[in-house]
Order: sequence, then structure tokens, then C-alpha cells
Amino acid sequence: MRIVVNLDIMMVRRKMSLNALCEKVDITMSTLSMLKNGKCTGIRFSTLAAICEALNCEITDILELDKAGDAAAGSSR
Repeated sequence: MRIVVNLDIMMVRRKMSLNALCEKVDITMSTLSMLKNGKCTGIRFSTLAAICEALNCEITDILELDKAGDAAAGSSR
């Protein structure tokens, strides 16, 4: 099992750039970029909530559980 991060999809749907989301969430560009690219291993609930608020979406719009995926492969699609 693995967790798939769909942040890039939600950003496109909301027409929001990485810079704009960084400013709204008050998070560094590198941290948000790692999350967007599926390279991070954890996220604070408060940060996840702030991202959802900024993008006007639900957590399940950003994170998805792929039960067939390989956990060692990370969270890329």
C-alpha cells in the first residue's frame, strides 16, 4: 500500500501556482515542492488543513490510498 499525493492536480484545478499556495499556507517552496512531487514522508495535520483551506478542497482530494501500489516506490503516480 502507498499514499498517492494529488496536490499538483488540485493546484491545476484551482489554477493556483506553487508560489501562491506557499504564501497562503505559509510554507517554504522546497517543502511544498517535495509534497507536490511525492518526495516527503510526512506532513503536519495543521499544514494539510491549511492546504485544503487554500485550495477549497477535502483531504481526500489531495491524498489517496493506493492499496495495489508498492510502499517502497514512494508516493509517485
